[in-house]
This record gives sequence, structure tokens and C-alpha cells, in this order.
Amino acid sequence: MAVVSLHIGQAGVQLGNVCWSQYGLEHGVSESGELELKENPSTMTIRSGEDLSGTTIKSRAYDFGDNQENDHLKGMEGLQVFYQELSNGHWSPRAIFVDLESTVIDEVKNGSAKSLYSPHSMVNGIEDAANNYARGYCSAGRSVESHVEDSLRSMVEMCDKIQGFMMTHSTGGGTGSGFHALVTEYINEEFAKDPIIGIEIFPSPKLSTAVVEPYNTVLNKHATLDKIGCVFLCDNEAMYNICQNKLGIDSPNYQNLNRILSTTISSMTSSIRFKGSLNADFVDFQTNLVPYPKIHFPIITYAPIVNTRKVFHESLSILDLTFQVFHPQARLSTCDDDGRYIACCLLYRGDVTPKDVNYAIAQIKEKKFVKFVDWSPTGFKVGINHKTAESHQDGSIAAPKKTVCMLTNTTAITKCLHSLNNKYDMMLKRRAFLHWYTGEGMMEQEFHEAQANLLTLETDYHCLL
Repeated sequence: MAVVSLHIGQAGVQLGNVCWSQYGLEHGVSESGELELKENPSTMTIRSGEDLSGTTIKSRAYDFGDNQENDHLKGMEGLQVFYQELSNGHWSPRAIFVDLESTVIDEVKNGSAKSLYSPHSMVNGIEDAANNYARGYCSAGRSVESHVEDSLRSMVEMCDKIQGFMMTHSTGGGTGSGFHALVTEYINEEFAKDPIIGIEIFPSPKLSTAVVEPYNTVLNKHATLDKIGCVFLCDNEAMYNICQNKLGIDSPNYQNLNRILSTTISSMTSSIRFKGSLNADFVDFQTNLVPYPKIHFPIITYAPIVNTRKVFHESLSILDLTFQVFHPQARLSTCDDDGRYIACCLLYRGDVTPKDVNYAIAQIKEKKFVKFVDWSPTGFKVGINHKTAESHQDGSIAAPKKTVCMLTNTTAITKCLHSLNNKYDMMLKRRAFLHWYTGEGMMEQEFHEAQANLLTLETDYHCLL
């Protein structure tokens, strides 16, 4: 059951590169694609024919999760979910990186992991989308459309069976909004039965890198709302605050933000890549988090987010970690309002037992720490994976023995949608910057249709209360 990843636009490509660095640490895949077997000195094996009289004989054993042959095979199956084995014995990510201009793609091609990625998986054009959805969707994006489709089709054909697609992108830029919509339409037509999961950088309430972010985001949502199964939202402002308040980084850069998000994505996908006592895959996410097709915008929280200097003073009880992920400051989206919870998916990693998890959830319910909508009284989906997270060598985020990632569909997202709709409406009333979009082939009527569609989404979330 393979997963094909697509990283689109500057934000998507940079995040994807950090994610594959994190996956490599956890699977033992080096930056050159070699499988680095982890030696486990605590494992004792006895070679046949040797003297056993009072002598302890050590021999090397390699850790693929557990030290059993069957577990080794399961570990290899998990590796094949996100990686494909090449003819030279190396492993390459099942991933495609796309940007309409070459700068960021060239950074990946010439970076430390340049040998890891297949040349066919790196696609770029010769002119960028200039923060314009219409350029990504109508004009500049069309120049690389066929190349991306060929690469994607070839990658899918090399999979024995595909579980779905995972896409990372930002909706504020031209490529991440426009070309993402173009690729989504193609996947929806060619692989209609395979779910699409999105990891999306949503516009921040106060921070912005482009004036036209509201246009790009609303147009992207309008084009993809009926085509994607589940989209997990995060924003840079929330991650900036986490860096400053929890990691002690006064001036965070995009690498710091991507490190937080990649650690979280790693926990989201751990039950797909490693065996656990309670697994959760792509279909589980959608079944448990999406009550109606359009209500598919969960937000992400993660705990503990702590640097390597403070990790030894952090409580790692399952009860404390569970309470932490329900705190608004742990969210990777700026949603101060608690709202009403529709559904929660709690994904635990490390030395975690079902008994501890059940107790923690019982305490959450007993103390009425969270409020669910009236028609969803149970609300919890649990995943437990015993493979612990790995800490990157830069040490910005520690990897404790126990972590939890929460994916939650909540009406608190209504506030984000309302803010976006207001900004979009103010610009559209004055027809500000509209000529840049109509000049690339869009019709003004599309802007009004997109606005109506997103206003309906905001109303739908509000009606769930």
C-alpha cells in the first residue's frame, strides 16, 4: 500500500525536503539513499557450534523495529509505503517536487540529499507564477502540466497498490494555489478512487507574504473543495509563536517552521509506515474526521514541542500530554476560540499503553475539558505506534520517548474562514488587483462564484454548532 507525495510551490518543496529528511532518520535511509541498518548492542544471539559454558557471546543484530525476522519483513513493508527500491539497491522517495521557477528546485538538487531524489521527480518551469493563481492555473502552469502528469503516472505504475496521495503546499502563492488546483483536477480524473490528503499552509491572520493571498486561497478552495478528501490546516503565525514560546527561538526562519511541521507530519504518518497496536491510515482519517464531504478541514496539534535543553524537565505522562494537545497554544493554526469539537484523532508514539490512553480520555471527558457538538457524543479515534520519533541533528526540537499528535475537526476554524472571507470581500468590492488575474485568462464571474462557495463553507461549519 504505497503513498505518493507531491510537494508543490516554494513552501511545498521546502517542507517536503525537510519531511524526507525526517523520514530518512526514522527509517534509516541516508541522504544518498542507502539503507543504514541500525546496530542494536542490547540484542544477544548465539552462533551454533560455539562453546556456551559460562560465556556470554554477543553478535550483531539490526533493529528494524523489533528484533524478529517477521518484524524485519514488516519494517521493510513499511519502508516501501513511502520509498521505492532502485536497481542499485538504494531507496528513493515516492515523491514529486514541482515549482514553476527553478530556484528552490535547484537548491534541493544541489543540497546534501541530491542523490536521494530521482531526477524525473524534480520538475520546474522557466517562469514563476508571481503570486498569481491564474498564472499557476491558466498560463505558466500549463507549460509543465504534461511533464508532471507523466512523472506522476509513472510513479503510480511502479506501485503494487496505491493507498492515496499526500500533497504539501501553501495556498497564498501562485504555484501552491493555481498549479495545485490543476494537479488536483488531474488526480481526481485519473485516480478517482484514491484519496487525497493535503497538508496546507493557510494564510495567517496578521502575517502575510503577499497582498493577494486572499484571492489565491479562495480561488484554490473553490477549485478543489469537492476533489480533496481531507486537508490539514496550519499557518506560519501559529508556528512562529510556538518557536518563540516553546523552543526559545527569538527570530524563527522557515527552516524552523518546517522542522515543527515535518515532525508533526511524521507522527501523522507513523502508523502507515510502522506497525503499531492501533493503526490509523488515510481512510481512517477521512472516516473519523469528515462528517460531511465539504467539512474536511481539520487542524493539527502536537505535544510536547520542546528543545533539547528543556526536554529532561518535561512531564511525559500520557495524561499531561493529552491535556497539552487540547490547549490552543499547541495548535499549528491560529484559532484562539475553542469552538466545538466534531471529532478528534489522537495519534500516540512511543512507550504508550492503551490503558494509559483510555484513562487520559476518560479524564478529559470527566472534567469536561473539551466540548463536542451535541450530535457527536463519542468523538475520539485513537492510534498507538510504538516507534518513537527521531530528533534531527540540529537539535531544535527534541524527540521524547512519548509524543502525541492530534488531528481535530472543530468549528473553531470558522473564525479563520470568516477572516479570509472578509479580506477577500473588501478587495473584490474595489476590484483591486483583479486585472492581473483576468489578464491571464480568468473571468471576473469566477471570483464571485468562488466567494459564494467559501461563504457557504463558513455557514456550513457554523451550522454544526
